[in-house]
Amino acid sequence: MNEPLDSLIPYDEIVQEALRAVVGRVLGQIEATGGNLPGHHHFYITFKTGAPGVDIPQVLRERFPDEMTIVLQNKFWDLSVGEDYFTVGLSFNQVPAKLVIPFSAITAFVDPAVDFGLQFQATVGDLAPEPHDDAENDAPEGEERGAAPGVADDGSNVVTVDFGRKK
Repeated sequence: MNEPLDSLIPYDEIVQEALRAVVGRVLGQIEATGGNLPGHHHFYITFKTGAPGVDIPQVLRERFPDEMTIVLQNKFWDLSVGEDYFTVGLSFNQVPAKLVIPFSAITAFVDPAVDFGLQFQATVGDLAPEPHDDAENDAPEGEERGAAPGVADDGSNVVTVDFGRKK
């Protein structure tokens, strides 16, 4: 039986980079509108807290030593998108914080308003994501945070890219 050859072209890395660029482009469009999300769009962004370049308050790093999920909906400010990262202001238990998140640290991006999501391979030491609570950044008044609503379990409109790596 013929075994497939190892690719000398890093397709998985190229695809991961291209899909992370989708996140950057979407956030860049929101930045260009002054941080105004159109319609009912809002984003759940999950990232590795220990990834290189991630800058978050120590209290959040202690609470989420591996991975955390933030929500960009109504209460965020100073969204700024660079070539390889974004920064955003969020409030956690009424305490404002600035987060710096490289796109390479992102493991998931979901817009539950339109049932769209992207999942990425961890780029930090090939660690699989550990179960974690949402970061619970402050919700708009009268709303509660939970799991991403409207995201189908069957994976519709969710793009998962996982090209298992040979060791």
